[in-house]
Amino acid sequence: RLSRAALETLAIIAYRQPITRPGIDAVRGVNSDGVLKSLLIKGMIQEVGRADTPGRPILYAITNDFLQQFGLNSLDDLPPFELLEQEGVRPEEQRLLKD
Repeated sequence: RLSRAALETLAIIAYRQPITRPGIDAVRGVNSDGVLKSLLIKGMIQEVGRADTPGRPILYAITNDFLQQFGLNSLDDLPPFELLEQEGVRPEEQRLLKD
């Protein structure tokens, strides 16, 4: 079982990978340390390198376990942002993935 925060974080990583923790925090508006640790332990995300920015933050991406768990063959199976808008997702929810 995944919390709402974990699902939100997974969505951000899936659509924007590779992404750093500060990048995730900027989209979510809250600290994501605990959620990232949990997702790493569950094997849903992985560290894929370090950014070439000050501090060299870790870059995160989803794993094949994530794809299997959600019944996806690849990231191409994720719905595009435009599809979310057509299905009546509130604008404030759309910003979570577009910012």
